[in-house]
Amino acid sequence: MTYSNPVIFGEVLFDCFPDGSRVLGGAPFNVAWHCQAFGLQPLLISRVGNDPLGREVRSAMLDWGMDTAGLQLDSAHATGIVDVSFNNGEPSYNIVENSAWDFIDHQMTPAIDQGSILYHGSLALRNPVAASSLAELVQQCSSSIFIDVNLRPPWWNQSLIKNIVQHGRRIKLNVDELALLVPQEKDIEARVHYLLSNLAVELIVVTLGAAGAIAASHNEWCTVQPDKTSHVVDTVGAGDAFSSVLLLGLDKDWPLQQTLNRAQQFASAVVGQRGATTQDKAFYKPFISAWKLDD
Repeated sequence: MTYSNPVIFGEVLFDCFPDGSRVLGGAPFNVAWHCQAFGLQPLLISRVGNDPLGREVRSAMLDWGMDTAGLQLDSAHATGIVDVSFNNGEPSYNIVENSAWDFIDHQMTPAIDQGSILYHGSLALRNPVAASSLAELVQQCSSSIFIDVNLRPPWWNQSLIKNIVQHGRRIKLNVDELALLVPQEKDIEARVHYLLSNLAVELIVVTLGAAGAIAASHNEWCTVQPDKTSHVVDTVGAGDAFSSVLLLGLDKDWPLQQTLNRAQQFASAVVGQRGATTQDKAFYKPFISAWKLDD
């Protein structure tokens, strides 16, 4: 099945780095940004403060050609900020609470096509206001939901995550999140098969960090490993880059192995830069050309 104009729900914020630099981000925003570069024209549903950072978000989206109809303005809460720090090369995040995106209002959400794929993570559910708004959207797109599990302490618990994945048709998570979700099984393969057997899910994608990724459906099991020559600057946004190409593959109806290979290829390129996104359109051109997206 081919999907068009994916709906992407969740946080938009600024990742603030130890050197004082800041990069516009948030997992759903990053996914939407890449999808736009690849020509999918997603609808991002999020919320920013009526402040300079919020205006910067809107300006960046417009400059990138993105639809801002789903970007809500909040006069009571500030645009989101995350302080990023690194320990042995791995990022950790201090995510400021009660940011504008915590209060996404369903009443301000544009009408969406029930056939559109709905992408969301788990972080946007930490506040009951945004969680309620997402629940309304889930009812509309119940057969086309892509869940990207992003467990960020302390904003999750077992019951929350188990409830979230019940609604997913496609679920992406990393190997540690898989172990937390299915602790009763002994290895990755058994855990993946458990989810496929016990949920109404069509596809499970497990990212393995430097070891690559696995994608499994009820009749297919695919693996991919990253190019060993990849240069890593930081890993912020690697999973979001991966997710954007998974959405692209669904839209273009690519074979699963091809989608997985391309998702890994793009994620490997993103970790070669600082931050999760870039405003350099030339960064995307080799992929657009190789994948024949401009035909």
